[in-house]
Amino acid sequence: MTDLRAVDEATFDEVVLRSGKPVLVDFWAEWCPPCHQIAPVLAQIGAERKDQLTVVKLNADEHPAIAARYRVMAMPTLILFHHGEMIWAVVGARPKARLLKELDDALLAAV
Repeated sequence: MTDLRAVDEATFDEVVLRSGKPVLVDFWAEWCPPCHQIAPVLAQIGAERKDQLTVVKLNADEHPAIAARYRVMAMPTLILFHHGEMIWAVVGARPKARLLKELDDALLAAV
């Protein structure tokens, strides 16, 4: 899908919940057109903000237990974690500028 790091049951807790910086998780599925549309945007954000934020992807069809844990019901679902806690979530693709504003607002509120 993209060059974003994929997480799964074996790596989710370490990469996402124990991270020293905020982590944006893209819950996606192969059959989901909006997931493929937003993937390049997420890769750009991950590269541009790598010092402040980690962006990873999780295939919800392959790892349904994690998707269920966070009540992911539709794709794409983006969930922002900070200090192991879910602090923001959104369902659906967004233009890059809008997504960045929403992420920045969520991160400011979490500080």
